[in-house]
Amino acid sequence: MARRPAQPDDREGLAHLVDLFRETVPPLHPKGLPFVVGPAAVAVLGRKHPWISRPAMALAGASALFFRHPSRVPPTGDGLVVAPGDGTIALVDEAIPMPELGLGDKPLPRVSTFLSVFDVHVQRVPISGRVLSVQHTPGKFLSADLPEASSENERTAMTIAAGADASGPRIGVVQIAGLIARRIVCDPAPGDQLTIGDTYGLIRFGSRVDVYFPEGTELKVTVGQRAVGAETILGQLPAVQKSGR
Repeated sequence: MARRPAQPDDREGLAHLVDLFRETVPPLHPKGLPFVVGPAAVAVLGRKHPWISRPAMALAGASALFFRHPSRVPPTGDGLVVAPGDGTIALVDEAIPMPELGLGDKPLPRVSTFLSVFDVHVQRVPISGRVLSVQHTPGKFLSADLPEASSENERTAMTIAAGADASGPRIGVVQIAGLIARRIVCDPAPGDQLTIGDTYGLIRFGSRVDVYFPEGTELKVTVGQRAVGAETILGQLPAVQKSGR
């Protein structure tokens, strides 16, 4: 019997299933492809030897989970600063910013987000604006949840001037390597215009991201809270508060 040609409803149903799959299973960050393809290839080549194929396939699956890159929708509103990554809020305090940020030597409001190996590890732009500086600093690999990790661990610091014309307040965001992290990826360069919520970097494997805010910023998270990158509001800039908007 000849197969019934696909009807429009069939195609719509298939497209709906594909959309559901994409929403449920996040895509892979391009930087993670070698970590998934390599073990998967070993699993295929060693499929006749379970002691090779099973660990290799497990490693490929774990890598795919680690490098997942879900879509996010940032909130709308003037002066909002969103979380640059998924994880647990580890510190909400004031601290002297890293000197490479160029934000002065006085304590500023800071929020630190700790990313475990089970969290999404891509970093998101905390606020729209222009990149003023990007600097990588070699260092130690202490556990990223320790306070001293901010100043002693390997890190990449980026300073963003908020606003389309870069005339707004300056925000510092620092990617910090963790206990087993050995690679920080930060794609933007000075002069680049960034949009809130866009992916800009990646840390592997286990890490922390610090955000330094202008004085007077109203912080909106507490220690122990779970943050969702690009969606959780960390704070609101003081200029917006004063304007009453």
